[in-house]
Amino acid sequence: MKYKVFVDGQEGTTGLKIFDYLSDRSDIEVLRIDPDKRKDANARSELLNAADIVFLCLPDAAAKESVELVRNEKTKIINTSTAFRTDKDWVYGLPELKQQRELIRSATKVSVPGCHATGFILTIKPLIEAGILQPEYPVTCYSVTGYSGAGKSGIEEYENSALAAARKLNVPRHYALQLNHKHIPEMVMYSGLLHEPLFTPIKANYAQGLAMSIPLISRILPKNSTAKNIHEVLSTYFESERFVHVMPYESEAYLDEGDFLISECNNTNRLEIFVFGQKDKINIISRYDNLGKGASGAAVQNMNLILGLDEGTSLQK
Repeated sequence: MKYKVFVDGQEGTTGLKIFDYLSDRSDIEVLRIDPDKRKDANARSELLNAADIVFLCLPDAAAKESVELVRNEKTKIINTSTAFRTDKDWVYGLPELKQQRELIRSATKVSVPGCHATGFILTIKPLIEAGILQPEYPVTCYSVTGYSGAGKSGIEEYENSALAAARKLNVPRHYALQLNHKHIPEMVMYSGLLHEPLFTPIKANYAQGLAMSIPLISRILPKNSTAKNIHEVLSTYFESERFVHVMPYESEAYLDEGDFLISECNNTNRLEIFVFGQKDKINIISRYDNLGKGASGAAVQNMNLILGLDEGTSLQK
């Protein structure tokens, strides 16, 4: 049996990557829209309602418009934009959270987590559940990501050497400095925190790969937990997961003369969590591909679950 799949937003970064994942699938028939009809509501509606699975790889407003065009109960929707991620009528597509797989398998509408939110939630949620971190803890975090996270226009800007030189894009750039990044609502809702984290994202002049860093101070944790304690909790939580791995506590072998390598999970659906620290200082870093586990890979993983297939089909560990 072949499943019909339509990618609404097929020309964007996420949509193109999904096509890559599906290109060798004999069980998938990809429905395509003529480029000159991408904004034709009737043409899109026809494909949206003909598909078993629809990926929405669109800006928020356009994604909401597409949902309104789906008029049958057969089509399952996987949204990759910010729209609907905190909507209670949509299932949050992070299978590695406890009990989340079963919700995804039976869902008709799933929202793929934001790239920054993915590493944040997978770090914070297990610690809160274990009583290691209190929900009211004043969490700070920052992430460093490749420019592909800025979308098609951002990629074109960075890869145009003249424009990149004129705008001095060769150095890392902090952004969302009003502390209102669009991923923050889902970071709060699904982590179990009571308050927003102080989150600073940084984009840098390399294509892909993301590292989310969360520092903690053990003396203000409820159990005065050490880095070793936190490593044990995270290791236990994810011990049976194929895509999320807690790396050995003594992680020097995975560093480059003491330096952290952000891009080691590129072109995979793998997310690796490292726990560093001494005395009362702890730093937890998760690394993954912002285009893989942070976007398109996660979308395909959710599709596999919805269709009742092995969730790792066509995904690289």
